[in-house]
Amino acid sequence: MANDRVVIVGAGIGGLVAAAVLAHEGVSVTVLEQSARVGGKLRTLQAGGREVDAGPTVFTLRPWFEQMFARVGESLDAHLTLERLGVLARHAWPDGSRLDLHADPQATAAAITTFSNADEAGRYLRFCERSERIFRALEQSFMRAPQPGNPLSLMARTGLRGMPDLLGISPFNRLMQELQREFTDPRLIQLFGRYATYCGSSPWLAPGTLMLVAHAERIGVSTIAGGMHRLASAMADIARNRGATVRCQATVSRILVERNRVAGVQLDDGERIDAGMVLFNGDVSALAQGLLGESVVRAAPRFDARRRSLSALTWTGLAAISGFPLAHHTVFFSDDYDAEFRDLFDKRRLPQAPTVYVCAQDRLDGSGAAGSEGAERLLCLVNAPAIGDAGGPPDEEIARCERTMLAHLRRCGLGLRWNLSTVTRTSPADFNALFPGTGGALYGMATHGWQASFQRPGAQTAIPGLYLAGGSAHPGPGLPMAATSGLIAAETMLAKRSRTSISTSRPAGTRGGTSTR
Repeated sequence: MANDRVVIVGAGIGGLVAAAVLAHEGVSVTVLEQSARVGGKLRTLQAGGREVDAGPTVFTLRPWFEQMFARVGESLDAHLTLERLGVLARHAWPDGSRLDLHADPQATAAAITTFSNADEAGRYLRFCERSERIFRALEQSFMRAPQPGNPLSLMARTGLRGMPDLLGISPFNRLMQELQREFTDPRLIQLFGRYATYCGSSPWLAPGTLMLVAHAERIGVSTIAGGMHRLASAMADIARNRGATVRCQATVSRILVERNRVAGVQLDDGERIDAGMVLFNGDVSALAQGLLGESVVRAAPRFDARRRSLSALTWTGLAAISGFPLAHHTVFFSDDYDAEFRDLFDKRRLPQAPTVYVCAQDRLDGSGAAGSEGAERLLCLVNAPAIGDAGGPPDEEIARCERTMLAHLRRCGLGLRWNLSTVTRTSPADFNALFPGTGGALYGMATHGWQASFQRPGAQTAIPGLYLAGGSAHPGPGLPMAATSGLIAAETMLAKRSRTSISTSRPAGTRGGTSTR
């Protein structure tokens, strides 16, 4: 029956997790994806006949994913082959200095002693303890909680035993303020300030709470054999094996509302699919702008474009590398981090002196040895303002940024020669086309100020039957968070179906007085 069907709009990781959970519970599920493949931002691009990850490249919080697979009666190891990285990331500066963060905190402390001094190494170990306390204080009470709530509900979830840790999460201080208390070496402050960009934000405006990202990485950073997209494929396969229908190249033009509740969706070719519940796994700004129909505009808050998170300018392809020993993840920091973020958020332009992230997808062990001679798969990324729906950045600014990026890499010792026939450049305008209504923003609303995390919409909306998942909804951006949003949405929908089933059933007397069908 149509009223028993759930339609999921968007086959990003949140929608796929939700589909697998719902189908596992016997719900009739149809997933509709406008692209040719599932995955959403977990996308790949072809380069010389090889696939290159062109979206998220960092796999963290493995225990969370293990629990998601277990929720549908599966084992993560049965579907994916993960390799844990010993070097979490390599960092370089134009003055020639380099620092590796290791999976082993003691190894990182030893590296910091050589890189800076023993006092900074001791500060790093204390920082590890603090970031773990913040992570533990928020893991269940906020990041995996069904709703974002507010500070009072957060305290209630934490309870008296967790209150001391909760008081130390530093939500009212900026991340850079807190890091300046933790470290004296400006390079270490810059390095850990970069964690704000994991949710598309400025370290000068994001809350100190984001120090928890350091602990999330220490739990483990892994690669997925065959690429990050395998995670999306695995979840789609699980959903299909439990009876879900997954349709690609199916673009939803409207979410239908009748008699003040969701009635289904309409595709751009006019096809109507009736459903009792719809899960929207896209950026909530598309709803607020009316891109899915005027009847669902009130389902999500509309915020000013200047509150958008970062976009990106990326290059994916094959390249020959010389000089610098790349790790799987390498960050080449700019000379002036403050100016970089003033460009991005105040002047709304590409940075004059950008920090460059390079994912060398054929390098795994941090030794700097490539897995493919002369033709390495690379993703290079520079942060960009989310102005892709306003005609920017202009082509000449993008060309300048590309020249500046390559010059910066040369200053840091990296020679990079692209195989030009394999390179794909993706701009904020391209990301806006892929993810409508965003301007190219990749993380929803920027996490600026202590209230931002509480302002993300939860799974349930004001429109009966319409639910939300994805990085722009609670608990926020990043692969583990977006996947968790799908799990939260599925559990919320299952609970609602259960209550509705009980409330609409004809009561019957049974021994003990329980109402049943």
